[in-house]
Amino acid sequence: MKLNRLFIAGASAAVLMMNISCADDYKELNMDPANVTKTMPEGLLTAAINSFQPTDYLVWFYNVQYFTRWDQMGMPGGGFADDFTGMAEVGGQGSQYIQTLKYRNRIQSYINETGEVENNGYLAATGILTIYLGIFDTDMYGSIPYTEACHYDDQGILTPKYETVEELYNLWITELNNYITMLQADGLSGVTRQDAAYSCNWSKWAKLANSLKLKIAVRLYNNDPQKALAIANEAASNSAGLITDIDDDFRFAKATDYASGDADHVYGTGNGLSTIYATANVFKYMLGSKDPRIRFIYAKNSFNSKVVQSFIDNGKYNDLPTAVKANVVLDENGNFKEWGGMGEPWVRYTALPMQYSPKTSHDAGTLSDADYEEYWNSGVRYQIKIGENEKSYNPWSYYTSEMRRGRVDFQLPTAMTVNEDGSIDMHVIQDTDDNPLYQMYLGAGEVNLYMAELALLNGGSFDGKSAEAWYEAGVRASVEEFDALAKDNKIPYYGTNYGYDETDMPIDLQDGEIDAMLATDNVKLSGTNAEKLEKVYLQQLIHFSEQCDDQFVTARRSGYPKVGSSLLPFEQFPGIALSAIPRRFVISEPLPTDLMYDIKTAAYKAQGFSLGTTTQGNQYNSGNAPLNVERLWQDKNAPQWGSPK
Repeated sequence: MKLNRLFIAGASAAVLMMNISCADDYKELNMDPANVTKTMPEGLLTAAINSFQPTDYLVWFYNVQYFTRWDQMGMPGGGFADDFTGMAEVGGQGSQYIQTLKYRNRIQSYINETGEVENNGYLAATGILTIYLGIFDTDMYGSIPYTEACHYDDQGILTPKYETVEELYNLWITELNNYITMLQADGLSGVTRQDAAYSCNWSKWAKLANSLKLKIAVRLYNNDPQKALAIANEAASNSAGLITDIDDDFRFAKATDYASGDADHVYGTGNGLSTIYATANVFKYMLGSKDPRIRFIYAKNSFNSKVVQSFIDNGKYNDLPTAVKANVVLDENGNFKEWGGMGEPWVRYTALPMQYSPKTSHDAGTLSDADYEEYWNSGVRYQIKIGENEKSYNPWSYYTSEMRRGRVDFQLPTAMTVNEDGSIDMHVIQDTDDNPLYQMYLGAGEVNLYMAELALLNGGSFDGKSAEAWYEAGVRASVEEFDALAKDNKIPYYGTNYGYDETDMPIDLQDGEIDAMLATDNVKLSGTNAEKLEKVYLQQLIHFSEQCDDQFVTARRSGYPKVGSSLLPFEQFPGIALSAIPRRFVISEPLPTDLMYDIKTAAYKAQGFSLGTTTQGNQYNSGNAPLNVERLWQDKNAPQWGSPK
């Protein structure tokens, strides 16, 4: 494979020959690779990194629809529909940790057999990946098999026991500390080209392990605040250090090129993903502080000045979205002159209003004809037709696809024009390049914002730094990380305006933007402790826009966004009780033929879960829905949606 960091010992080649004697050189070199059984720890780390995926295709196709509508950080194109409190299929979560645990166990067995402790770096790294995914999986499903899982080959275990989330959190803290000790030892092997994440820089892996404790601490806080603070305090003072600088971020591309095999390792999924639209509440908050991340998280709408002029020329000026038209400045002849308001690129970010069941609301007379036609029944409103030719334009911003897919063809919104000979010029401008996908898993923005939260919960400071200092560092790092991701993923408008519309502005981060944002009332950490906590949580929610599970968990454990907030409110829709909104995913009843049937059903019963293939829906809108009241252990003492303590 022709790769930057993903090399020949990848997922399919985790076993290779070693210790070949001179006499047996040719014999060994000509063996069928399928018959080679000597474990290669560095190859197993590569395989684990290839398999590590907390935000795979299924998460962005299925799960994100539920996460974003339940925490109200995004919405479907048709508004919050009648099935707002229900759910159907889900995927990509619950057993992801198995994909790396099997490699960790194989490396552990190898070291046990050979005594080659110089390979402990590979063991620790695969263990850290496994704990990360374990946290991810338990976020929605609770208890999982762990200590006995993936031990059929070496221990003959076919039916591993389940551990509770409480047990797992304790165990993972212990394991992370053990891994840090391993990673700080002298004499560790390290084949740098086998490690796409940190190039076998074991001190950075140790920082990741130490920082991962904070993910556990904040999830634990509602159940045991003293223990959570103790974990955070130990992590802050640990010699491994924390990821507080973006140079140490766990942010990388698995590969930059390939010759054969699975291109998903390089570019991410080739499949389409769910389109999640921006909400008016989120955009009001972000635009109110000129948050640069709005440009990296969301796509510009289609209404550049050329398209606006096309609508004017075709007598459809009044059909422009209200938010677009409000920022158009016309000249004395009624043509586009310039952008008003916040100017480009800000005026190109438009969101859908927070509307529950638009069609029903319209039919009931509670949603005006004008709003219904503009937002929910637009039909050909945002379309220009000349003869047999037509072009449709997207009026609303949505999550930028290129931040989670490297194989997306971008077509610039352009106007149709009539040439002198009467032919139609469609002005097709495309970017069809495939780009390696860079993803953020854990970085300085997240760590610093956790520490700001914990500082406020700890009396105003933590590890000798004020909440304000942690917070500012977190916001600053978050913006810089999104800028780096946007640049690496070559998302639309980064570094270019494509030379089509002179008013179009690139979206690159500009000098002074972060300072200006931090000085706004929306973002500046001021007010009461509760008001400060709200700002910290809102910044975490924005930061997790590319990690929809963490975004959901943050809203669930904090109670933010808050009902009635002046910053970013949580909407309580008429007739929908807050206790009707799910807080975990449905768990189907196992088949009686499942070897794990008794163990699974006992684990689910111990957690108090109702089982079944059908899910809750409108019948629970009055409240006390199973997926809300039958909570995961880590969610037992968390506040209700939109209702922080």
